[in-house]
Amino acid sequence: MLEIVVKTENRGRYVRVSAEELAGLVRRIGAEGDRFLVVQRIPDLPDVFAQVWHKTGGDYTLEHRDGGADRHFQSMVDGPEAVIEALTGWARQDEGWEAGRSWEVLDMGPAPEVPPLDLAEEERAELEQCVRTELLGGYTTRARLAETAEYHFVSGDRRPVSPEQAQALADRMWLERVAEQAAWQGETDPERLSRAFAALQEAGITARENFTCCRSCGQAEIGGEGGPDARGFVYFHTQCTDSAAAGHGLMLMYGGFDDTEETTVAVGREVVAALQAVGLPTTWDGDPARAVHVTPLDWRRRLVG
Repeated sequence: MLEIVVKTENRGRYVRVSAEELAGLVRRIGAEGDRFLVVQRIPDLPDVFAQVWHKTGGDYTLEHRDGGADRHFQSMVDGPEAVIEALTGWARQDEGWEAGRSWEVLDMGPAPEVPPLDLAEEERAELEQCVRTELLGGYTTRARLAETAEYHFVSGDRRPVSPEQAQALADRMWLERVAEQAAWQGETDPERLSRAFAALQEAGITARENFTCCRSCGQAEIGGEGGPDARGFVYFHTQCTDSAAAGHGLMLMYGGFDDTEETTVAVGREVVAALQAVGLPTTWDGDPARAVHVTPLDWRRRLVG
C-alpha cells in the first residue's frame, strides 16, 4: 500500500491505496463532479501535495507542491498513464520521479503574513491545550484542527482567532506531533486496536472507531452502520478517545442488533477475544450492561490527516 490519502472532487477519501487503486482513480476522473483528485502524504504535511485535474476530452493538468509558494509546479500531460507514473513515483518518493517531463513554476504570489495571536497568556494556554487534546486522540486532520482553533473562543461578535491564525497554530502543533511520532518504534496499541476492529468487522460485527460525540448519539446511529449480515456492533465515541489519550484506558460499547441479552453477551465475548488476540488486555465481567474496558493502554495513534 502507498502511504498516501487520495481525495476526489465527489468527496471520496481513500487511505493507503495500492498503486493499482491509485491508477483506477486517475483513469476514472473527467466527468462533471469528478474531475480532480488531490494526493497527500501520511502523515499530511503543510504545503506538500500532488494533484491532477482533467475534463473528459482534454489534457491532464498535473501539479505538485513541495513547501512554500515558490515550490509549486505544473505540467500538462496528454494521457492518464503518464499521470499515473508520476503520482505513483511521488507517492513512493522515488528519486527523480519528476524527471522526463516539463514543469513550470506557478506564481502563487507571496504568502500572506499571519499576525500573532492577540490572546492573554491564560487563553493562549487554554487554546493550545484544546488543540493538543484533539491531536493526541489521533483522528483529526489539519483542516479540522484549524477549525477547532478558530471557533474555540467564538462568542457573539468575538472572534479572536482568524482562519489564518488558526491554521498557523494547527500546523505548528501538528508538525510537533509528527516529529514526536517519528521516534515511535513498531506497532502501537491503537494500531493493534484497529487490527482487532478489522477482524471483528470481517466476522460480522460492525466496528467503528471514534464514532460520534457520545454514547447517546452512538447508540442512535450505530444501527445505520451495519450491513444486512451484521449480528452486532462495537464502537467507542470521541469522549472515550479523549479519555484513552489522557491515560485512562478505553471504554467500548457493544451489543446485538436483535436487542437480546444473549446476543449482547456473545458479542461482548467476541470483542474481548479479538482484543486479546492482538495483545490488548481487557476488563469485563460478562455483564451485558457494562462496557468492555481496554486497560492498561498506551494511546499513541499515528496521525494520518
